[in-house]
Amino acid sequence: MEVRSWHKEAERKWDIFAAQWSQNSREMWESGSRHKIIPLLSSYLQPGDEICDLGCGDGYGSILLANKGFKVKGLDISGEMIETAKSRAEGQKNVSFVQGDLAELPFKENHFDAILAINSLEWTESPREVLMRIQTILKPGGVACFGILGPTAGPRQNHSYRRLYGEKVIMNSMMPWEFEQLALENGWALQQETGVEKRGVEFEKLGHFSKELKQAVSFMWLFLLINKKERKAE
Repeated sequence: MEVRSWHKEAERKWDIFAAQWSQNSREMWESGSRHKIIPLLSSYLQPGDEICDLGCGDGYGSILLANKGFKVKGLDISGEMIETAKSRAEGQKNVSFVQGDLAELPFKENHFDAILAINSLEWTESPREVLMRIQTILKPGGVACFGILGPTAGPRQNHSYRRLYGEKVIMNSMMPWEFEQLALENGWALQQETGVEKRGVEFEKLGHFSKELKQAVSFMWLFLLINKKERKAE
């Protein structure tokens, strides 16, 4: 599937899903699968830092970051999501939204202090190329928080499984360990990581388990990476 076709189909599917997503976004960010993300990322930043939220959805997470004193630019491939985000953020300071494609980021090089990309890299056809593009808009030494779905997360089953029937799918599933290796081989350094448990799992009871086994029972694995890229000479 051509990149243009891939991303056009991704846009169509997320437009369809936008209303349902927005019904659940508050619970996800406040107490559900995304509740660890804001504390993890913000602990490495200073008020006023600029963050790019790639795959921002309806903007709920972006607005939470803006409320903490950061300047946030949200980007999503879905026009429906962006319209919802703009409506949700009406009257809010330090946050704005733009429809765009992770494969063609419309931002200046070395601009952002931090990147947030939760379950978005998997929806691109060439994750390595997108990872490198993300690196160009992040300042050298800047931080990036990526969320990669765990091995048995529901979205994998719903959007990736049919590839085994030879059908074209638009979810480029990868295991957390695969993403980590990809990042480390392409100019990123691992600063911190943590898992988001699947329902029914308690990580504190798995203290003797290896990281790989904990990833196996996670809904999502969060990576806090440092951009090792050096600034180009002027």
